[in-house]
Amino acid sequence: MSLPLHVFEPRYRKMVLDALASHRTIGMVLLRPGWEGDYEGRPPVFERGCAGRIVGSEALADGRLNIVLKGHTRFRIVAEHAGEPYRLASVEPVPEAVGDASILQDVRRKVLAAIGRAADGPTKLVVSDLPDEVFVNGLCQSLTLEAIERQSLLDCDTVSERYLRLAAIVEFRTLEQSYGGAGNGDSPKKVH
Repeated sequence: MSLPLHVFEPRYRKMVLDALASHRTIGMVLLRPGWEGDYEGRPPVFERGCAGRIVGSEALADGRLNIVLKGHTRFRIVAEHAGEPYRLASVEPVPEAVGDASILQDVRRKVLAAIGRAADGPTKLVVSDLPDEVFVNGLCQSLTLEAIERQSLLDCDTVSERYLRLAAIVEFRTLEQSYGGAGNGDSPKKVH
């Protein structure tokens, strides 16, 4: 999937310029909870992330950049390295396995039904005959999800597992809406 990004922090501007001058690839990982106290340093990150190739870039007059990353490989961090203001790491690819292919159509329908219930009525999705990997990854990116929910989807080892986890997340959100949130008085978040 493609992800547009606006790059403004000096260390990430340098990272993008370095990537543009060489391999054009950037890895994205999620900071672990509690990162706020050490954001300028190197707070702990989840070990799995996604690598994307810069397929579009626009340098702005003040040094900021607009880029478009096209995701291509999930990875696992093997080791981090010093030497730049941004993180450098050795990584190994995490293959995208199908898993139990016999359940793909059923779990695809389950996910679509859960989204329909969450939307509180009929929902139109352009589904066509997209391959399951493209379809479920597109849904994961386009739905309004918490960062930790996205991480849990990225951590799934197979497409079928990702479908099942996404269905569970959407079902939970639907129940949460039905019962007025998680009991903490906050307004529930709607899945879009």
